[in-house]
Amino acid sequence: MHLDVLFTNGDITTLDPDRPTASRMGVLGGVLVGLDDDLDGCTAAEVIDLRGAPVVPGFHDAHHHLSMRGQRSLQLDLRPSAVTSMDALRTAVREHAERLPGGAWVRGHGYDQNRLGGAHPTRAELDALTGGRPAWLAHNSAHMGVVNTAAIRAMGYADPRALPDVPGGTVERDATGAPTGLLTEQAQSLVYRVLRPQPLEDFVRAIELGSELALSEGLTSITEPGIAGRLTGNGPADLHAFMIARERGVLGVRATVMPEMAALHDIDGSEPGFGLDLGLRTGLGDDTLRVGAVKLFSDGSLIGRTASMCCDYADAVGNRGFTQDDPERLREQISRAHRAGWQIAAHAIGDAAVQLVLDAYARAQRQVPRADARHRIEHCGVTSDAQIAEIARLGVIPVPQGRFVDELGDGIIAALGEERAQLAYRQLSFLRAGVEVPGSSDCPVVEGAPLLGIHALVNRETAAGQVLGADERLTPLQALRAYTRGSAYADHQEHRKGRLARGMLADFTVLSEDLTRVDRRAIKDVEVLATVVGGELKHDRLDLPT
Repeated sequence: MHLDVLFTNGDITTLDPDRPTASRMGVLGGVLVGLDDDLDGCTAAEVIDLRGAPVVPGFHDAHHHLSMRGQRSLQLDLRPSAVTSMDALRTAVREHAERLPGGAWVRGHGYDQNRLGGAHPTRAELDALTGGRPAWLAHNSAHMGVVNTAAIRAMGYADPRALPDVPGGTVERDATGAPTGLLTEQAQSLVYRVLRPQPLEDFVRAIELGSELALSEGLTSITEPGIAGRLTGNGPADLHAFMIARERGVLGVRATVMPEMAALHDIDGSEPGFGLDLGLRTGLGDDTLRVGAVKLFSDGSLIGRTASMCCDYADAVGNRGFTQDDPERLREQISRAHRAGWQIAAHAIGDAAVQLVLDAYARAQRQVPRADARHRIEHCGVTSDAQIAEIARLGVIPVPQGRFVDELGDGIIAALGEERAQLAYRQLSFLRAGVEVPGSSDCPVVEGAPLLGIHALVNRETAAGQVLGADERLTPLQALRAYTRGSAYADHQEHRKGRLARGMLADFTVLSEDLTRVDRRAIKDVEVLATVVGGELKHDRLDLPT
């Protein structure tokens, strides 16, 4: 056999139980056609020596906002890694605004009130800093943000007090009834109606920038959790933009995109009569770009105290968060999407929201039994033992983010209290229940590098150095499996991705050290040396010889 590429001299961890390790891989048409002695006698158009470097299946982030990451890379960075105090945030906003032309929007992202003394920026503060320019500062959770007076006027309200309340969200107001500038959950739609959709070329560029960053971190696949929606994505032509990015060769990673539930609609004269035009649904597409689950929101943010909880927040007595929609309407949406054949991915962080979604999934399955629907709960932030057992029984896929412990863990502890915080973003408990858990980051809410995610899953230490949920720590091998086979399984793609074996896609990541042998506290320091998608070098720091 004459191969396209023969990779030699690798220290390959395959995650294939039939052949756990290998040193050679052969690629034809972007697919692995053999390993080691399977390749004896084969020739190749190109031979690449991996120089003994460790190789793992390509990383797959099961919840990664690729386009948002690209968009935010062009905005003012207000994450805790960039600003460490409210004074620093004010200075950054003022200096950024001064560099912009008059009338241009001041766009910032990533601030965390938990790292700023518990306070959000205010409308009045932004008015004083932005020189009359409209401003929108997005919280790191993407579930809230702050506008100034000029932004409210751009929304069409000359008098800020006329800014309306929005079901499923809040417009925070002071004692006089005037808005403070903070908009949460569905109330963000007030500003997004003005800011979205951005021009098509700008959105394609955002996809390109997000892809470049993802490839540099060893990602070969991502699942984009929300396009064409009210809270996620850019506009009704989002899939078109991803297709253009693919056609131009700038969609470097394999992408599974989730339309938001708001994009689905009644389809007259068809059966089952609900979905996207032509009956388009989960599974359409190919190995490079495909339609995944439909995304919907049941609640909000844990660190923002809007996630729907069974008990009061520890630092906000009387507050249990809220659901973003009427619970019965949410149940009906889930039932209709289930009947129409969609995989469903429900955002649910609080334990009350998780239970609402589980009940809705169970009801939908009773009404219309479906084999292996693999409905998902995105984040699945706070879960009891009983809920984990129910998740396993229903065959639901939880998608918790280990990275949240690293970057947001101190805010989680403050919100839940020490005892209940042990139920947050569990991992090992799911595995022990027989549940396949994917690896994910929710990037750009937190840093998206998979090696940082694997480090977090293994160590579970907050930014302040506190261990959160020691009993939920994974081994490095378990964490690696989550970011490969687990994420492929969550997308119904385990037959194509997640391990290195004959017939699988030739996607892999070359590392500086073996994750299973390095000290667990040093996992974050392991480097990505190369990223290969379909047998093609997409990122290369080794200058690999051919």
